[in-house]
Amino acid sequence: MEKTVSEAIQYRRSTRIYKEDPIDTEKVKQCLYNASLAPTSSNLQLWEFYHVTDKTTLEKLTVACLGQNAAKTAKQLVVVVTRKDLWRKRAKANIEFINKIYDKPDLEERWLKRKKMAINYYNKLIPTIYTDLFGILGFIKYLIFQIVGLFRPIYRQTRLSDMRIVAHKSAALAAENFMLSMSAIGYDTCPMEGSDTLRVKQILSLPRGAEINMVIGCGIRNEDKGIYGPRFRVPFDEVYFER
Repeated sequence: MEKTVSEAIQYRRSTRIYKEDPIDTEKVKQCLYNASLAPTSSNLQLWEFYHVTDKTTLEKLTVACLGQNAAKTAKQLVVVVTRKDLWRKRAKANIEFINKIYDKPDLEERWLKRKKMAINYYNKLIPTIYTDLFGILGFIKYLIFQIVGLFRPIYRQTRLSDMRIVAHKSAALAAENFMLSMSAIGYDTCPMEGSDTLRVKQILSLPRGAEINMVIGCGIRNEDKGIYGPRFRVPFDEVYFER
């Protein structure tokens, strides 16, 4: 029986050592599908998920993950990748989808306005934000937007580094969807920051524009050694503020 959302959150722990028991590849794939349903900036979905089950590739990735137990004992690995370089392709896909769902001869005026607004968003605003040239255009846009921001609220994150952060935030949201989905069915995960990301890219034959968001070990926790101690969190009242 699947856990509720709250149960899955409580159950999820970063598991460092897994049992030898295999896990169902199709179930992991379904959890990755759930990952693809995560919220994402401008619905651009600038992510890819590499589901690694091949033993040789797992061994290579374990080395790239610095030999961590969470990689070495994992039955499968998932590599979450950001693809900011695909923004044009993803924007085009959104435009095609919008044209398809609003392709009706008797469309009401309010839906025509919504269609026009959405098309303009992907045809004009997205290129304005994402187009860059070695970071130069982004910095110019940043300065312009800062000046405009003196007089009215405006989106300010327009530099190349800002857009990378946006892509990684969306990918992290997807990764959490995946890990909670795994937790809900009794599978365990461990998101790993410690890795040689260049080697990970080479092992997976990723293009230059791809960036590694995280590598996630997958398996079933070893109850005795898999969890490194009780869960620790700073007191909630130190991180919760009501205004």
